[in-house]
Amino acid sequence: MQRYLTGQHVQAERWLDARPGDVVWCTAASGWSKSARNAFVAPWLRGATALLHDGRFDPEERLAIAATEGVNVLCMAPTEYRVIAKRVTLPALPRLRRLVAAGEALNPEVIEVWRDATGLEIADGFGQTETGQLTGAPPGEPVRPGSMGRPLPGMRLWVDDGELVVDPRTVPTFFRGYLGHEPAPRDRPWRTGDRVREEDGWLYFEGRADDVIVSSGYRIGPFEVESVLVSHPAVAEAAVVGAPDEERGEIVRAVVVLRDGYVGDDALRRELQDHVKAATAPYKYPRRVEFADDLPKTASGKIRRALLRETGPR
Repeated sequence: MQRYLTGQHVQAERWLDARPGDVVWCTAASGWSKSARNAFVAPWLRGATALLHDGRFDPEERLAIAATEGVNVLCMAPTEYRVIAKRVTLPALPRLRRLVAAGEALNPEVIEVWRDATGLEIADGFGQTETGQLTGAPPGEPVRPGSMGRPLPGMRLWVDDGELVVDPRTVPTFFRGYLGHEPAPRDRPWRTGDRVREEDGWLYFEGRADDVIVSSGYRIGPFEVESVLVSHPAVAEAAVVGAPDEERGEIVRAVVVLRDGYVGDDALRRELQDHVKAATAPYKYPRRVEFADDLPKTASGKIRRALLRETGPR
């Protein structure tokens, strides 16, 4: 536990960027490891005030609290940033200095909406419960849309056959092991199970290894297709999974939540398919588009793609 506390200094300074006197609000639910490190530990390590709010997510209330309490650093799940960007008119929030997100990749369109309203870019980051924070878009540098940042100082990460791999010896918050199992080895690489690509030292999340769709031999990351769908004015949220297909092995299946005022009919379905074809490789378009009132999510706001695969039509 002592190592975990001191290890949080790196991300608290070089990603969250909490400073003495700041009001820091991390909205992560208490069941998420990110809550422990950024709702409590990181602000206190940096001499900042931690703001806590016990209540369900409400976009308008979230913005009102941030304004009333003078929040300087706001840390939210990508889902929360998306919903606010799509359903609420964003105010300026002049006290805000830093916006960060982690948990899932963040759509470039959402970053643009927040930048236009607040003048700030959302700095994405990545970590696991087993490792703590591993990457982040550094303070003072332009955000690269779609990227989860660079490895935090001192941490050795690399991409092997499309999967992010970590040297545990360089991660101060690497876990000791799972309860009831042998201790986690620190003398060999830790394979995260996350599909990632690297460009100029910046890392881009493409999905969990078991979320990647293989259709007619093509490997398709769900996040790219979801980002294109969310960029359409009719779409509030989207989740993409693979669906079994006799000819192609799998096809791309999209489950879409529409914004108010739009009707999920065949015409819109074709329009969304054409929208994806025009914005990315044609083979990536969703051959199946379904409309839903909401998407299944974990307590931390991540889309439960495994549940969508299990409940989808066969």
